Amino acid sequence: MVDTFKTYKRKSRIELRPYIQGENLDGVSISAPDKKNGSPKVGDWIARNPKDHSDMWLVSAAYFADNYEVE
Repeated sequence: MVDTFKTYKRKSRIELRPYIQGENLDGVSISAPDKKNGSPKVGDWIARNPKDHSDMWLVSAAYFADNYEVE
């Protein structure tokens, strides 16, 4: 496999809210690696596409801490 990954900077902001333990996550995408690491769990976040609110995914607490800050 050829490694063709490049680094890109986001142009836009993202909408996020905290995950609430036990909430219904129907319609929220959770990656296999996040599931393997125990998500969803307290400290994780739910992100949504600001142009399509039905497009939602889980952001792990660790990824959030490394990549996002409140404006």
